[in-house]
Amino acid sequence: MTNTNKTPLILITNDDGDQARGIDVLTQIMAQLGDVIVMAPDGPRSGQSNAITVNQPIRFRLLEKSGNVSRYSCTGTPTDCVKLVLNEFSDRKPDLLVSGINHGSNAAINVIYSGTMGAVLEGCENGITSIGFSIDDHSAQADFDAFKPFILDITRKILELGLPYGTCLNINCPKGDIKGVKVARQCEGHWTEEFEKRVDPAGRNYFWLTGHFQNHEPEATDTDIWALENGYISIVPTLIDLTDYAFMKKLNAINF
Repeated sequence: MTNTNKTPLILITNDDGDQARGIDVLTQIMAQLGDVIVMAPDGPRSGQSNAITVNQPIRFRLLEKSGNVSRYSCTGTPTDCVKLVLNEFSDRKPDLLVSGINHGSNAAINVIYSGTMGAVLEGCENGITSIGFSIDDHSAQADFDAFKPFILDITRKILELGLPYGTCLNINCPKGDIKGVKVARQCEGHWTEEFEKRVDPAGRNYFWLTGHFQNHEPEATDTDIWALENGYISIVPTLIDLTDYAFMKKLNAINF
């Protein structure tokens, strides 16, 4: 549980870049709850997962210091942003990490590709209460108004409750009206027809990432995809431990 005798320190990042509306909205909300450090990529980094920068330097710049908010941007990935703050930009460990608000859903298998959730997993690995917020709307002008009070309420409650080490939250909001909140599990599914082959003006072939999500369990009513499709915010508790403990028993029964 957060120490109530001090103002919480909140780290904010995203994968849509420092100019995205989603991170501005999230910063405004979190500034109501504590001291805020924003470190965001200097441009879009969608689909970066937990990528880190290893072959070139990471540069940063201060964007603004105003009241209880300090805003920076850097040339790295969302995970780089978290590592930079933890190692170079703060003299104390954040009480909370929030990432987003992502323009586009990170439900189902998207969680493993998402730079938004990559940053969340990095915070979780470092023992920080970490939450990813996304909305099922890719528009740069996505309407976050209905989502805002839920973000504030959920964050307050999680700050008070705390999360077990190794557990973070993947929270996704439907586009449009919100009926409520559902605690859900990750939907089973995969992306199909992921590339479209095209020809450039010089007659050379190239590929453009596309595709659509194929839901493997369309009848299930306890998944994050069902929640989004039916007007609910989904909260999926997500683990950083990827070990398949059940299959370990079968492997241990084999004489390797």
